[in-house]
Amino acid sequence: MHARLFLPRYWPTWLGLAILRTLVLLPFPWLLALGRGLGRVLRRLPLDFVHTARRNIELCLPELGAKEREALLARHFESLGIALFETALSWWAPRERIARLARLEGLEHLERALERGRGAILLSAHFTTLEIGARVLADAVPLNIMYRPTRNELLTYFLDRNRARRTRRAIPRDDVRTLISALRANEPVWYAPDQSYRKKGAEMVPLFGIPAATNTATSRIARMTGAVVLPYFQERLPGTAGYRAVIHPPLEDFPSDSPAADAARFNRLIEEQVRRVPDQYLWIHRRFKGLTDDYPDHYARRIEA
Repeated sequence: MHARLFLPRYWPTWLGLAILRTLVLLPFPWLLALGRGLGRVLRRLPLDFVHTARRNIELCLPELGAKEREALLARHFESLGIALFETALSWWAPRERIARLARLEGLEHLERALERGRGAILLSAHFTTLEIGARVLADAVPLNIMYRPTRNELLTYFLDRNRARRTRRAIPRDDVRTLISALRANEPVWYAPDQSYRKKGAEMVPLFGIPAATNTATSRIARMTGAVVLPYFQERLPGTAGYRAVIHPPLEDFPSDSPAADAARFNRLIEEQVRRVPDQYLWIHRRFKGLTDDYPDHYARRIEA
């Protein structure tokens, strides 16, 4: 460990990690209650991502009335608070505790996919349960995960060590070469390419009928490697029932001749999952930023008359 990670600017991160490491020892119902309380506090603060979440819900679920949207917003922030403690569980909880809290369905789909010998892409999306979902999967099968590095060097160091213990390999989002190598070695890779993406290869693909800057690389990777693509989603169950994670059957006729059409197809699966558990989708992400200035700024704050 580098000595600079003990500099004063990292002390808040050290403190936060120490608090989470201690709280994860609490019973699961207590963690849920703490998370909901934290979320209620965050919801009331003048933070930009409160505006972002409210706007995303308004765009994607216009059939809801104003009161229904505000109620969903409140539940979403409770879900975000819970997600912090779920992240702590995914980092530190022993395998036996995770096994008691979560059930994984559809593992046979992944096993059959790997029998083909060309690897498997477990295509997932950004819900508040993302970290716990990845942990459930990593406990079931030697897994590679694609991730987006954080700007906090201490947190990056900590996450890298933690992922090294739980997974076969953690692959930075832009390291396509290592991703390809893992698939060609017939390994499974967890991949969530659903956030706003405006680099080379991005296309505007509809999500809830709204054009969104989207990473269309999944099709090209599948075509290059012959890997099977299986949707993977998880959800937090009501009360203290824990979690359900599902590996779905492989996508048929995938990839097609159109990466944008393939991405739109996956977006429709995301929409179905959002409607199942709308409070658990990551509404705070600015998903609908355009590739060019020709697209509307959905997140501009409107001036009240």
